[in-house]
Amino acid sequence: MMRVTFLMISLALGLAACAPAPVITTPVLADGKPAPSVYRISSAQSDRIQFRMLDSVNALRQEVGAQPVQLNAQLNAAAATHARDMSVQNRPWHFGSDGSSPLDRVRRVGYTGQMLGENISETYETELETLAAWMESEGTRTVIVDPDAREMGFSWYQEPNGKIWWTLVMGG
Repeated sequence: MMRVTFLMISLALGLAACAPAPVITTPVLADGKPAPSVYRISSAQSDRIQFRMLDSVNALRQEVGAQPVQLNAQLNAAAATHARDMSVQNRPWHFGSDGSSPLDRVRRVGYTGQMLGENISETYETELETLAAWMESEGTRTVIVDPDAREMGFSWYQEPNGKIWWTLVMGG
């Protein structure tokens, strides 16, 4: 009897080993691409995001022969203010809820250089995916690789639902 029980257990284990492994699937959209996941910015990542963007922008600028830019605290403040304000307005556009323009915002924070351009985005994507999207459009690409730019401000605001409002400002 012991042999029969041992044989049955061995047979059951052998058959179980032949079963296919469970398949873990990622949701797929109708176009066959994976469904986007929400990019959550943690406080630990927050400190690195501006520098990751700066390094990426400078690499793109180098490719076209433009001088590198450096982060400017005043431009960062103007970008942060506008990112938050776009969230409040629930629309990506270049004017503040008080009617302010990008030029008004950089002046308010005390920036004395020349404001050259502003890129904005409303997305669930990372900063580098957003930069890639900006580089695909001539208008936003021109802001990033402007040969007169010497300083950059970059900031964001992330809503509780994960939506991110990105703002990049270039100055010279």
